[in-house]
Amino acid sequence: MAGESTFDIVSDFDEQELVNALDQTRREVNTRFDLKDTKTEIVHDKTSLTITTASETALKGVRDVLESKLIKRNLSLKILKPEKIEEAAGGRVRQRFTLQRGLSSELAREISKLIRDNFPKVKPTIQGDAVRVAGKSRDDLQAVIAFLKGKDFPVPLQFENYRG
Repeated sequence: MAGESTFDIVSDFDEQELVNALDQTRREVNTRFDLKDTKTEIVHDKTSLTITTASETALKGVRDVLESKLIKRNLSLKILKPEKIEEAAGGRVRQRFTLQRGLSSELAREISKLIRDNFPKVKPTIQGDAVRVAGKSRDDLQAVIAFLKGKDFPVPLQFENYRG
């Protein structure tokens, strides 16, 4: 084999799949008997998602529908970081979710340290919000992927750009 093999560890999600899941959630909320008259609003922007509805019970129902739609579209629930439930105008409740994308510098350092401690033959380097792992043996790289899949991180991890 000539040279090194590499792959990148990233945390991202498919924006279009999220939009589709939100559309399906809105449709189901408007037709479901227990949620039909709650005047639920789901607002999505680049970095967050906000659900406004009639009560905490309705909010829990909307969250359940949303989570089931995300799972059906192969999106991890870890992309949603819930914030506190707050009162909104007219006796309604609102909850905001931050959309988690990219590895924080602390998490990238933690992943890099885990790899260095457990796999001395591979070399992790932090590149912005991703970690590139390089090694001479493809088996070592696949062992790193298997090891990281076995760990529970606060964000979903994807392994991209595998080059041998």
